[in-house]
Amino acid sequence: MNLNEIKNRYASFRDYIVYKKTIKNKIEEDIKRIENEIDNLKIQEDTFTKAKILLEESSMYAREQIKYQFEVMVTKALQFVTGENIEFKIEFEQKRGRPEASFYVVTKLDDDSEVKNNPEESRGGGIIDIISLTLKYCMLQTHNPPIEGPFILDEPAKHVSEEYIVNVGKFLKEINTAFNRQIIMVTHNTHLSEISDKRYLVTMENGISNATEYNIE
Repeated sequence: MNLNEIKNRYASFRDYIVYKKTIKNKIEEDIKRIENEIDNLKIQEDTFTKAKILLEESSMYAREQIKYQFEVMVTKALQFVTGENIEFKIEFEQKRGRPEASFYVVTKLDDDSEVKNNPEESRGGGIIDIISLTLKYCMLQTHNPPIEGPFILDEPAKHVSEEYIVNVGKFLKEINTAFNRQIIMVTHNTHLSEISDKRYLVTMENGISNATEYNIE
């Protein structure tokens, strides 16, 4: 094997390694993205589960009151954010001698017909984010005894499209004003940060987080 053959083989192996590294990096990025999606779905599942338990373990009268409040609040949130004729419904079914709650999203069409789906089957992650966000606030507001303090959010509505994210910010501002409860939110979304009265930029240097107040204007 002469020198040119060795160089050509070396170049071929080098290109092959670069190609494999590119594939490896892509797979690692996909794994990280999927893991983040799984974590987010687990959080949403926890919210839905807690809401169902609250409804199912309440007395019949209290259950109907909470059901009505949840349906109205989530429906208003969905309509406010999407601008569509869409409703949130809670239905009960007796299973093993106890009521079990199921959540549905009902879309009303122009011909007066309706399409009813589970939230996860309706419009994807964005709709689930809106429902989850609103249910958390509903549970906070209806808790007995009352829970004082702020409503704390970590990257809310991360799957809501740019088309609707501004309305999510407006909705948060509306409930903040209506219920007089402070909202503390961690977000990378500029539209959501713009609704806040105070904004802090958090950076990390040498393992230490620094919060600096800033004005986006």
